[in-house]
Amino acid sequence: MTDAETQLYDDLTALGIGYAIYEHPAVFTVEESNLHTDNIPGAHTKNLFLEDKAGHYFLVTVPADARVDLKALPSAIGCGRVSFGKAEDMERLLGITPGSVTALAAINDRGDAVSFVLDESFLQAEFINCHPLRNSATLGLAPHDLVRALTFWRHPPQISNIPTLERT
Repeated sequence: MTDAETQLYDDLTALGIGYAIYEHPAVFTVEESNLHTDNIPGAHTKNLFLEDKAGHYFLVTVPADARVDLKALPSAIGCGRVSFGKAEDMERLLGITPGSVTALAAINDRGDAVSFVLDESFLQAEFINCHPLRNSATLGLAPHDLVRALTFWRHPPQISNIPTLERT
């Protein structure tokens, strides 16, 4: 376990946030994750690390099966046109690598460089499942507790109705 992951669990405990941890093989895509996490209760997440044309970074957390409409997203979250952020920027700012992207990485954003956005549909879920800074486990916690943790780490999430595309 890394120092960052240890700090994550210490902070959750200090805040009185209950959670469940599920170990599984490392996964790099939603499809791979589904093979190992389908039996875990709650809403599963997909995370997009984005940069707008002004150089602002966003981590947008949506339901795992969502296809985000990147053209409509800027008006929903109040930014300029977005594109996917570079892996090296994500590692530098959030201390995570592709495949391990998670809203819980707010704990690592010491420079407050990334804005966190959470799809409003998660607020209706009993549990929300995220990677605990690594892609070989899933951490489940109540949505309001995720918001509380993000706020504690100086990253109160913007709760938005994230626009999606129809499934093809």
